[in-house]
Amino acid sequence: MLLWTLLVFFGPFSDVDGLTLLVPSSVFEGDSIVLTCQEEKGCKIKTMSYYKDEKELFLPNGVSSFLIQSAVLSDSGKYYCTATCKGFRQKKKSSERVNITVQDLFPHPVLTASSYQPTEGSPVLTCETQLSPQRSDVQLQFHFFRDSQSLGSSWSSSPELQMPAMWREDSGSYWCQADTLSHRIRKKSPQFQILVQRVPVSNVSLETLSPGGQVFEGEKLVLLCSVAEGTGNISFSWHREATGTSIGKKTQHSFSAELEIPAVKESDAGDYHCRADNGHDPVQSKAVNVLVRIPVSHPVLILRAPRTQAVVGDMVELYCEVLRGSPPNLYQFYHKDITLWNISAPSGGGASFNLSLTAEHSGNYSCEADNGLGAQHSETVILSISGPDGYRKILVIAKVLGGLLGALGFTGVALLCYCWSHKVSGGSFAINAPRGAASPNPQEFTHSSSLPGTEELQPVYVNVIPGDMDVVYSQICSSQPLGGSANTRTSSENKDFQVSYSSVKKA
Repeated sequence: MLLWTLLVFFGPFSDVDGLTLLVPSSVFEGDSIVLTCQEEKGCKIKTMSYYKDEKELFLPNGVSSFLIQSAVLSDSGKYYCTATCKGFRQKKKSSERVNITVQDLFPHPVLTASSYQPTEGSPVLTCETQLSPQRSDVQLQFHFFRDSQSLGSSWSSSPELQMPAMWREDSGSYWCQADTLSHRIRKKSPQFQILVQRVPVSNVSLETLSPGGQVFEGEKLVLLCSVAEGTGNISFSWHREATGTSIGKKTQHSFSAELEIPAVKESDAGDYHCRADNGHDPVQSKAVNVLVRIPVSHPVLILRAPRTQAVVGDMVELYCEVLRGSPPNLYQFYHKDITLWNISAPSGGGASFNLSLTAEHSGNYSCEADNGLGAQHSETVILSISGPDGYRKILVIAKVLGGLLGALGFTGVALLCYCWSHKVSGGSFAINAPRGAASPNPQEFTHSSSLPGTEELQPVYVNVIPGDMDVVYSQICSSQPLGGSANTRTSSENKDFQVSYSSVKKA
């Protein structure tokens, strides 16, 4: 009875008309929410409390408003406040319940790819999401991940990521993350698997970095092997056609690779090919020819004549040849430094031409070889020519003296023969250097094949015994036998004089 009397006197404990709860009209993720309990006239609030879904919220002492710093979706609910007023009749009043709904600023992103089974190359990843039209001024940034590894350098304002290269080993679980600039709201996309497919290699080609595939001996040779298509780790190998053996191999993430030969030799010339393989069947390139260009060596000049001592009217062959040098070779022949003839040897080897001798053809002969890499000159060969009349007189006089002066021996006959030859012809019977001035490397007067109708002749030297300084001449004169067998002595039975030898000593 007493309790009922008190309730009638003081009235109801809560009065929904006594307070008003002030809240924002709309709330998005990341917004701040301020709850304010406002009293009516005639009520000075003494104590205040705030509630969400009938659960009291913590309010620090001395604070009249309740603050939610950054709203999330879970902050949605029904809110109200209660308060007691100062005065004789202390009543606890309550506000009406207000529903607060926290809206999505943007939905969870979805990661998409240009293909979920892309071929190796450069696919595009996109982190797809959409801001609320009411908050279109908010800026987002994006980040991409494979498993736990970050892709790209940092956060980006673009929702797309262009992968610079994606290989088979890059297959895995991919996802992305969207974030506001203040980092208050961060959302991740679901993960999904990307399986990268490998593209077989195709259109393999080999080329040299030297124009026309030509390289000078001793220079660097670079062989470039390339593929038009093919992904992943590609193994490149280089091979010589002649042997089929590999001369180098490289494996790398690229469409081409280089093999370097630091200093090529003549033996490095020939055909080459390369192969490329990325786990499928290897593909081979077409062959490329490598030409090693070699400068010509010093040429050798050879004079080929029908007899040991050349006479007017003889046909002499001048033959010039280099031992080393890349063709084509251009040969030039000189007489007393005047050009006689030039001829090209496109396939290499030597070159020659024939010369019908006159008295003016005596003198120095040389040749020059050039293949575009530098000309080289031969050593000089000296050709002495005798007139045909003087030569016959020597033979007759030598025969008579051989019969009359047999007691003197071959030495006296030979000496007289030598002296007479100089009076009659005024020249020498030998192809030689000037007396007492032999060259360091005298050219031999030789030939590999005789001219038609002649015998193969032996070289004639000046001072055959150069170590013996007491000998002036070792061979005085020689002649083509007119008949019979060759003998080293003359006798009354011999019809033709052939050769006389002597050693003339210094006084």
